[in-house]
Parts: sequence; C-alpha cells; structure tokens
Amino acid sequence: MEITQIWLTLVSGGLVGIILGLVGGGGSILAVPLLIFLVGVSSTHVAIGTGAVAVAVNAFAGLWGQARAGMIKWPCALVFSAAGAVGAAIGAYGGKSVDGDQLLILFGLLMIVVAIATYLRRNKIADLDVRLSRGSAPKLLPPIVGGGLLVGLAAGFFGIGGGFLIVPALMAATGMSMRQAVGTSLVVVTVLGATTALSYAMSGLVDWKLSLLLITGGVAGAWLGLFLGKRLANRKGRMEMIFAMLVLATGIYIVLRSTGLIFSL
Repeated sequence: MEITQIWLTLVSGGLVGIILGLVGGGGSILAVPLLIFLVGVSSTHVAIGTGAVAVAVNAFAGLWGQARAGMIKWPCALVFSAAGAVGAAIGAYGGKSVDGDQLLILFGLLMIVVAIATYLRRNKIADLDVRLSRGSAPKLLPPIVGGGLLVGLAAGFFGIGGGFLIVPALMAATGMSMRQAVGTSLVVVTVLGATTALSYAMSGLVDWKLSLLLITGGVAGAWLGLFLGKRLANRKGRMEMIFAMLVLATGIYIVLRSTGLIFSL
C-alpha cells in the first residue's frame, strides 16, 4: 500500500467520522464513494464491505458522547435496531448478488431521494419528551418496527450503516428532535453496520487494512463532529440543510460518474 493511499484513507475516515458525529448519518454513504473515487478501491462490493466495518466501529465510538449528553432514546434505539438487524441481514444477502456498477447507480439515486426528503422535513416541530413506554407502545411500536425493517433492508442491500436514513425515519416514527435522532441513530448505525459488515466479511469482501485506516481517522473525526454538533445545537435548520445538500451533491456525482456522463476528477 502506497503512502498516498494510506493518507487518503485516513482523511476519508476523518470525513466519515465528522459526519457521523455531527449529523448521525451520511458516514457510510460517503465512505463508499470516497473509497472508490478517492482511495482507488476497484470493487464496489469490497468498498461497501470495508466501509461498513469502519462505520460500525466509528459509530460505536461516537455514541458514548451522545449518551453522556442525554441525546439517546434507548428504548426507541433498541427496538429500531432489532428490527433493522433483521432487515439488514436480508438486504445484504440480496445486495451481494447485484452487479457492482448497477448497485452504485442505485446507491446514488437513493442518496438523491433521501436528500430531498430531509430538506422537506427540515422545519418539522419536534417532540422533545418522546418516550417508548407501555402507554405509548401501541402508537409508537408499529412505525418504529416498520421503519427499522425498511431502513435495515436498504442498509444491508447497499452495505451502509444507514444513518442518513435512520435520522429522518426516527423523526417520522416518533417525532423526536433532530439532535435526539442523531444521538439515537448512532446506536442503530452500530448494529446495522456490524450486521452488514459481518455478511460481507463472510463473503471475503472486506479489505481489513483499509478498514483499520478508516477507523483510525474516523475515531478522531467522530469526536470532532460531536464537538461541532454541540456548537451547532441551536442551528437545527442549518444542520439539516448542510446534510441534505451534501447527500444530494454526492448522489448526483455518483449517478453521473457511474453512468459515464462525467469523467472522474
């Protein structure tokens, strides 16, 4: 492995970690294009598997800071994670059977859809006291379980932690604030990323050296992202706008690049 590739992987991991710590999502969805277009990984499936390992570990590292800040709704996180893990296992099995180039195009299209959905929801009023209890279970359990299964299927199929899907899904299912959804999503990202990574590792689709470098850069990035998240806590609309625009721009680039409409940079 060349020195240049090592540094590019560390930088990529740092960017993934910052996004995970800041908005609770987008880490893995950025890891895949970074590994392919910046680091130079030739196989889409290997990039997906490698990124999933790093994202799971980095999300685990970042969630403790969110827990100390009281931003994790644990009952919601555990139920969503359990349902998501089932969906991720099924989705990963299907994703590995799809051609890598076609998978990358679908990946980009999904990013565009999620970016638009996030933008449209950016001003929704949040329920800061949401909690999953015996009284609220009949109302909250169906959307949480259903959302977990759907997000898990997408996360497994595309080989991602799914944070960029989990945040809006948690907000839609429970009404929690974006900051609470960000914290809660890191628990789910850890579970779904680990489930997806295990599936890809069993098929020999993980580059462990690159994963270690991504993790090294990502741990530092996650703590920086957490710090920035606290500083921007009162700028909810701006955080969501930045998140939506970042996902949209990356999705458009992936689609155009994968279909040959633009050349690599």
